[in-house]
Amino acid sequence: MNTIDNLAINSIRILSADAIQKANSGHPGLPLGSAPAAYELWAHHMNHNPANPEWANRDRFILSGGHGSMLLYSLLHLFGYGLTKEDLMNFRQVGSLTPGHPEYGHTVGVEATTGPLGAGMGMAVGMAMAEKHLAAVFNKENYPVVDHFTYVLGGDGCMMEGISSEAFSLAGTLGLGKLIVLYDSNRISIEGSTDIAFRENVEERMKAFGFQTITVEDGTDIDAIGAAIEVAKADTEHPSFITIKTEIGFGCPAKQGKASAHGEPLGVDNIKAMRENLGWKYEEPFFVPEEVYEHYSRLAEEKADTEAEWNAMFAAYCDEYPEMEKLWEQYHTAPDAKALIENEALWLTKDKAEATRSLSGKMINILKDVMPNMIGGSADLAPSNKTAMKDAGDFSAENPAGRNLHFGVRELAMTAIGNGIMLHGGLRAYIATFFVFSDYVKPMARLSALMGVPLTFVLTHDSIGVGEDGPTHEPIEQLAMFRAMPNFHVFRPCDATETSAAWLSAATSKKTPTALVLSRQNLNPIPGSSKEALKGGYVIDDCEGTPDAILIASGSEVDLAVKAKAELANEGKKIRVVSMPCMDIFEEQSAEYKESVLPKEVRKRVVVEALSDFGWGKYVGLDGAYVTMKSFGASGPAAKLFEKFGFTVENVVNTVKTLF
Repeated sequence: MNTIDNLAINSIRILSADAIQKANSGHPGLPLGSAPAAYELWAHHMNHNPANPEWANRDRFILSGGHGSMLLYSLLHLFGYGLTKEDLMNFRQVGSLTPGHPEYGHTVGVEATTGPLGAGMGMAVGMAMAEKHLAAVFNKENYPVVDHFTYVLGGDGCMMEGISSEAFSLAGTLGLGKLIVLYDSNRISIEGSTDIAFRENVEERMKAFGFQTITVEDGTDIDAIGAAIEVAKADTEHPSFITIKTEIGFGCPAKQGKASAHGEPLGVDNIKAMRENLGWKYEEPFFVPEEVYEHYSRLAEEKADTEAEWNAMFAAYCDEYPEMEKLWEQYHTAPDAKALIENEALWLTKDKAEATRSLSGKMINILKDVMPNMIGGSADLAPSNKTAMKDAGDFSAENPAGRNLHFGVRELAMTAIGNGIMLHGGLRAYIATFFVFSDYVKPMARLSALMGVPLTFVLTHDSIGVGEDGPTHEPIEQLAMFRAMPNFHVFRPCDATETSAAWLSAATSKKTPTALVLSRQNLNPIPGSSKEALKGGYVIDDCEGTPDAILIASGSEVDLAVKAKAELANEGKKIRVVSMPCMDIFEEQSAEYKESVLPKEVRKRVVVEALSDFGWGKYVGLDGAYVTMKSFGASGPAAKLFEKFGFTVENVVNTVKTLF
């Protein structure tokens, strides 16, 4: 290793250790051990341009081991992505650009929010799938306008998490040859040697998934690391897995190879000893020699030249294929929300009783023709979720241009992959499963919300209406769980009009993911349903003057509320029915609008929803009542279950009467 490379690598180590020490919080082990691999990749193999972090054909890099964030921040600083030395000095402080774990949309150059181990592995698979699909759509002979790699770095913890196996099994099946995994194998976990819980042959597992496997015995040997990366890049038929054997906390004599290096500052004396051990002659914290900055600057200029070459090729491509330029713009421009919502052809007609899952399937097949970059699929449930796009082909190793994704029974990985597809750019993705299995979806849905990624979740079989499959398949508490999540819209539509509104809201959302919670059973069209559903809650069936009571419902129970209102009206009660397909969007409306729908003076309120009542209190108040689920469901015909659990006109009417 030459002197400048050594200085460049040790600069990463020193900056990382100093930042963690100053914060008195963080994880030095990974940055110290993985600095050579990260430097070699970023400096000599990865196409990126610090002057344009959004370059469409850049190689993607995801730090799946997000606790090692100072590794990434040091790279971003040294390569000139805009992070200053002061930013590094404010590591883990409130409002800084260097939070404890990397956050997408917060720090320039961070491709994905990571921290939950394994999540980055799943998102990397999604990015590689996006690259493969877009290449199949756009590339022409002599014009590889989409041609880049996805790199992801993680350690033993990432490989222990089940999400990694889910995602990598699919990656091998799909032949994602542009996916390269760098495995930081230091054989240490927080609790000590990985031998206490993790003795498998990881390389053999990856071979079984269909990966090319490569091993670098010495994680400080950048020549060997570089050679391994080039071997990986050469095999475009299989994803590649590079095991790099490292020592956690490398360079710090008291911590090297020990669990204590993982998640705590090294200590002032140990950092001094590390400087001496590495031959780092500068005692000032955060000091980097000018020759190192100049070296990184030269590397950055070379990266800019790579983009310039691509830009020239892309310009020629657009000249030769103007129709593809137009399509490229369509793929890479946010949908015109106003135009889509005002397009009457995109609103379903209310002509018969129909399950909202079926209505959603119709919307998917309408939208796919106006949004050619729409791509999506299900966790082996497409016939039940109604998520298949007709005549759109199936995405596979043999047909990467296909738009229907088949995730297999892998709900957790599916969601991470969906995030990765969206993060890549150019595509609008949806994923699907039964609503009860959203328990498997939730961790990665939370990342969708954190990152502001408007992924669409199609979640069918939404209540005890599942019927004979019984309580294991009947969601009760899941709706409350998703409603509790910040920056997440949950739609439970009652008919065709509300299903259209839900899909158009999801398809045009810019920073918020949307869940469509849909029925298995047929639902009657509601005469009063309207585009007002786009406001989250609205008056669907009103009375003259001030109501005596308000019924609030969503989904399949809106029809029940309307029928109960009619019976109460016959008894002289003035009842308003409010449909609440999306609490989250209703809360975003003005105070004046919310008051017009739910006037404070009307305190007699009853919510009707065949799920948990958790979260409804803010609308029902102390004087209201609930017709909701108080237990898990049961097995039997749906109609019998609704009767058993009190979802009848008679029970709703009687519940309202208790308020008078």
